[in-house]
Amino acid sequence: MTIEILMPALSPTMTEGNLIKWLKKEGDSLKSGDVLAEIETDKATMEVEAVDEGVLGKILVLGGTENVKVNTLIALILEEGETTADLKIQGTPQNSEPTPSEKSLPISPPSPSKSQEKTSLSGISQDRIFSSPLARRLALEKNLDLSTIQGSGPRGRIVKKDVEETSKKPVSVSSSSDSAFEDVALTTMRKVVAKRLTESKQTVPHFYVSMDVEIDALLNLRKDLNKGLGDIKVSVNDFLIKACARTLMDVPEANASWMETFIRLYKTADVSVAVSLDEGLITPIVRNAQSKSILEISAEMKSLREKAQTGKLIPSEFQGGSFSLSNMGMYGVSSFSAILNPPQGCILAVGAGSETAVVRSGVLTVATMMTLTLSVDHRVIDGAIAAQFLKTLKNYIENPVLILA
Repeated sequence: MTIEILMPALSPTMTEGNLIKWLKKEGDSLKSGDVLAEIETDKATMEVEAVDEGVLGKILVLGGTENVKVNTLIALILEEGETTADLKIQGTPQNSEPTPSEKSLPISPPSPSKSQEKTSLSGISQDRIFSSPLARRLALEKNLDLSTIQGSGPRGRIVKKDVEETSKKPVSVSSSSDSAFEDVALTTMRKVVAKRLTESKQTVPHFYVSMDVEIDALLNLRKDLNKGLGDIKVSVNDFLIKACARTLMDVPEANASWMETFIRLYKTADVSVAVSLDEGLITPIVRNAQSKSILEISAEMKSLREKAQTGKLIPSEFQGGSFSLSNMGMYGVSSFSAILNPPQGCILAVGAGSETAVVRSGVLTVATMMTLTLSVDHRVIDGAIAAQFLKTLKNYIENPVLILA
C-alpha cells in the first residue's frame, strides 16, 4: 500500500512552510528514520524523516517551493513489490500538486493556464529561470528579481553566491518611478511574529509595573566569577535568567498561563529568552532554570542562541515556556514595555544599566541602576502579585550571592 507523505505541522502556530530541498530522489530506497527533506517553519529549518521502509516513488512538491499548506501531499512512498505503475492505477489527489504562490520562484507568466502550471512544476518550462532552490529562496527573502542576476554556476546557473553578491550592490531606484523606497518580502517567521503579537496586543489585557534595581554587586560578582572561568564568560542575562527562575519559585502565582477556561500554574521555571534574528524574533527556552547553575544556564544559552541563528532549533527548544525575558540593555535602551507571549502571564523587559545619583542613608552617592518593566496579563495575575514579583526579583539582583546559593 502506497504511503502518503504530508506537509507536517512542526509547531503549534505553523499553517504553512517552505519545502527547502529534497535529500532523497525518486527511486531511492528508504528505511525508517531516513531524512527525506528539509522544511522551513515559522521558527527554524527542520528535517522530515521517513516513517517506514520503501522506495521514494513520486515527489509531488518540488524543492524550493514556498508556502506549502500543512497536510498537503508532498510525496509518495512505494512499499515492497509496488512500482511506479501502481501510482498511475491509484492516481493521486487532485490537490496533490502545489499551486505556486505569488512569491514562489521560479516565476511563471501572469495568469498561466493549468497546463502551463503543470509544466512549470515539472521543471521543464522554458520560462523557468535556471537557478538553485537555495538561490531562489534567498532571492525571495531579499526581494531580488532572478532575471536580473548573472549566474556563475555550470551553464550559467544562478547559485547562492550570485544572489548574495547582488544583494550587496546599492539598490538603484528606477528613473520611471517617483518612489524612493524598497518593498521587502515577508519571511515566514516575520509573518508569524506579526500575527501572534497583533493578537496578543489586541486580545490580552496588558498592564505594566516598573522598578529600578541596583546592579553594582551583580556586576562585581560577575567580574570575579569570569576571572576564573577562562574562555567561558557569564553574562548579566545569565544572572537574570537564574534570578527570574528563583523568583518564580518564590512567587508561584506569577508562573502561570491563561488557558481560556482555566489558569495553569507551573511547577518549574521554563524561561523563554528573546533572541533577535534578521528575519524576526524567537524565544528559545531554558527549562528547569531554577535547578541549574549559572554556568549551566550560560552554556545552554550559548548553544540555544547559536542554534537559533542557524535555524537549527527543534520544537522542544522553543515551544512552551512559563515566563519570558527580553533584554535590550545591550542596545543602550533605558526602559521599554514588552508585548506578552501568550499564553504566558508575564514577560520581563530589561533596560541598560547606567550610573545614577542615589541617596543612601542620607548620603548622595553614585550607583549603577537598571530599570525592569513587567508586562502582565491581568486575566492571570493581579497588580499585587506583579509588585511582589518585582520586589522579590529586586532582592535577588541586589544580593546576587542568593542566586548562587
